[in-house]
Amino acid sequence: MQHWLMKSEPDVWSIDQQKKAGSKGAPWDGVRNYQAAKNLKNMKKGDLCFFYHSNIGKEIVGIVEVIKEFYLDKTDQSDRFVAVTVKFKNKLLKPVTLEEIKKDKQLSHLALIKQSRLSVMPVDYKSWKIINNMSKV
Repeated sequence: MQHWLMKSEPDVWSIDQQKKAGSKGAPWDGVRNYQAAKNLKNMKKGDLCFFYHSNIGKEIVGIVEVIKEFYLDKTDQSDRFVAVTVKFKNKLLKPVTLEEIKKDKQLSHLALIKQSRLSVMPVDYKSWKIINNMSKV
């Protein structure tokens, strides 16, 4: 199993909307960056992803699970980009802010910091554990 981080603007698609989608999940679509699209293609069923609220909040607020591997994104007229389907797993007890992540030297290598515009990115297991621990109240 791999771990990922997926960014969404909460006024476009929030963790609460993801939760309301229920067990059938919702497509993670609209990704138009080739590196982010490649990351979507590398996701496997069962992979876990941090759900990050970008622009408003700038914090990891929950975890979603990939329940359907990549397929053509229905919102893309060019048929070049893909989507995956994810379902809500849980909200974090305490959101983990970008500021907190930047302060932890063990996380300085993360794409969230190095490639701040990337909307879908891998998260190594050690960093996944560190961020999960940061979310415990």
